[in-house]
Amino acid sequence: MPTIEQALRRHPLPRLESRMLLTHAWPGLTHAAIIGYPERELPDEAASAFEALAARRLTGEPMAYLLGSREFYGRDFQVRPGVLIPRPETEHLIEQALSRVDRGAPARAVDLGTGSGIIAVTLALEAPGWVVGAVDVSTDALAVARGNADALAARVDFRLGSWFDPLDAGARFDLIVSNPPYIERDDHHLAEGDLRFEPRGALTDEADGLACLREIAAGAPERLAEGGWLMVEHGYDQGEAVRGLFSAAGLSQVETMRDLAGQDRITIGRKAD
Repeated sequence: MPTIEQALRRHPLPRLESRMLLTHAWPGLTHAAIIGYPERELPDEAASAFEALAARRLTGEPMAYLLGSREFYGRDFQVRPGVLIPRPETEHLIEQALSRVDRGAPARAVDLGTGSGIIAVTLALEAPGWVVGAVDVSTDALAVARGNADALAARVDFRLGSWFDPLDAGARFDLIVSNPPYIERDDHHLAEGDLRFEPRGALTDEADGLACLREIAAGAPERLAEGGWLMVEHGYDQGEAVRGLFSAAGLSQVETMRDLAGQDRITIGRKAD
């Protein structure tokens, strides 16, 4: 049986990643124990599990998929291949929603293209008086999202379908949010880094990157209550185009917010009272 130190030295991975994979392979092992007792022998089962995880990581597979979770807005969400990995930029969407719609008052909100459910679940937990729905075209994604809602005790009404299609006829919302596929079909980033392993259909519209955003912007006014907000995440170079889509749909108070890197990231608009 190899020792902890021998196992960690066997693969050319960053030290922190190796430790994270090792604690995942051997439940109960802590980072403090790894540092304090490097001579400790690994059980054969843990050593084999670590070897398999390390080999997958060396091919570039994202840590979030290997560990099965990723933190978002202070909570751990389960993720797996088939859903996007939560990213800190999406927290800006949560912040805008909670600052524009009174979290202490009753409201109806829906998350279009929910994926792992991070937006819908977070809104339901941060604003427990809201009625929150979530839509996704993928049954696999909805299974992950439902699992996250159950694990975090969030009340979310999940619907299977494309964008507005599964919503009840006549339903109106105070908030519509979405992080849709917005990468252009031929963007080189799709073949790089974590994106290589994430579901392509959740990343790109297989067109110019604006197809889903066009559909959402065009359909939102009919589904918004008076004074309701539409908020979407988009690419760093799409702010002007998305503002144009919102304005063409008749929304007012259209504005684009930047992320911590100074890039256009979230565009919002409101249906006039």
